[in-house]
Amino acid sequence: MGTEIRRNTRKTGRIAADILYDIAGSILYAAGIWTFAKNADFAPGGISGLSLILNHIWGFPLGLTTLLLNLPLAIISYRVVGKEFLLKTAVSMVISTIFLDLIFPLTPIYRGHRILAAVYSGVCLGAGMALFYMHGSSSGGIDFIAMVVKKKKPYFSLGVITMVIDIVIITLGWPAFGNVDAVLYGVASTAAAAIVVDKILYGIAAGTLAIVITEKGREAARQISEVTDRGVTILGGTGNYTGEGREVLLCACSKSEAYRVKNAALEADEGAFLMFTETSEVFGEGFGVEKREK
Repeated sequence: MGTEIRRNTRKTGRIAADILYDIAGSILYAAGIWTFAKNADFAPGGISGLSLILNHIWGFPLGLTTLLLNLPLAIISYRVVGKEFLLKTAVSMVISTIFLDLIFPLTPIYRGHRILAAVYSGVCLGAGMALFYMHGSSSGGIDFIAMVVKKKKPYFSLGVITMVIDIVIITLGWPAFGNVDAVLYGVASTAAAAIVVDKILYGIAAGTLAIVITEKGREAARQISEVTDRGVTILGGTGNYTGEGREVLLCACSKSEAYRVKNAALEADEGAFLMFTETSEVFGEGFGVEKREK
C-alpha cells in the first residue's frame, strides 16, 4: 500500500513538473514569436518561421497554424520518435498554441530595432525549446523531420538536416517580407536560439578535463588537489619512444580552475605534458547539485 502511494506521488510529481516546464517553455516560445518576431518582418527557422510567413501573407493564426503543420509530421514520425515523446510533444504544442493565439495577443508587441527583435526572439525561442527538451518533449516541427530523415539515412547528421531545413524556411522570408534583410535577421534569430539551447542544456554542466602526463604523478596530484580541491585519477602509462613508465593524471575541473591546475602540475614537474579539453557535461561529486550546495 505504501509503495503504491509513493509510486503515485512520484508520478503526480512528474506530471506536475512536466506541466510547469510546458507553461514556462510556452511563455518563452510565444514571446519569441509574438512579442519580438511578428512585427519585425522576418522568419526564424522551423515550423514557427513558416507559420509567421503564412500569418504575414494570409493572416493565419500563428499557434493554430503551427499546430496544424505539425500534425502530419507527427503522424509520419510516430514510429521513429515513440509514443511517450510524441504525447509529451503534443501537450507542449497545445499549450504553446493557447499562449500564442489566446494570451499573447493581449500583450504588447516590441516595435524597436529589427536586429534587437531578432536577437531577443532567438533568445526566447532557444530558452523555450531548451525547457521542452529538458523534460523529454519538443516544439515539434523540424525535430520530427530530422528524426525521420536520420532513421532513413543514418549517416546523415541531425545538425546538417536541421540547418538545411532552417535555411530553406528562412530564405522564404525574402519574397514573403519583400526584402533580403528578412533572411539576415532570420539567420541571426536562429543562431541565437541554437546558442541559447546549447548553453542551457550543456553549458551549465560544462567543464574542462585536464590530462597531465608526468613522472611525478603523486606529487602533481597532491598539488592539484591542494589548490583546486578537486580529485585526481592516476593511471599508468608507458612512453612509446623511450619505453619508460609515466603516470597519466585525469582531473575534471571548471573552466576557471584550469589555469590553477596547469600551474600546480608544472610546479610539481616542469617537464609535465599537459592537455586541456572541453567537456559538454560533468556529473559526479563536486559538480552539479553537490557543487552548488557547498
